[in-house]
Amino acid sequence: MDKILLQHQVLERLAEDLLQAEQAMLAAHETATHEENIAENKYDTLGLEAAYLATGQARRAEGIRQAIAHWRQFRARPYDASKGIELGALICLIDTDNKQHQFFLGLDGGSMKLFSGAQPVQV
Repeated sequence: MDKILLQHQVLERLAEDLLQAEQAMLAAHETATHEENIAENKYDTLGLEAAYLATGQARRAEGIRQAIAHWRQFRARPYDASKGIELGALICLIDTDNKQHQFFLGLDGGSMKLFSGAQPVQV
């Protein structure tokens, strides 16, 4: 399996996630600042809730930007038995049913399922 290809797939997925987070942030910001959502009484909290949501989406987008920067700088090395399993390792585990599971040990922003050909790989 090609680790560089997997790294490119991770970067593509993170770029998609960033676009979605930015769009959600803009939508929440527009809702929070829309003139129809100005609070008329203390129970009218739609604008406030949208502002909190926009802040959360902005933080999420920043986290994804940082993950993208880390993945761009990351260089997966070939396996070295003297160092053991480390970041960048591609691991194959076999379960009790003799089924193979592939894992690519990566950086932050992972936790995604990719494919190398027809083979699923968990990052």
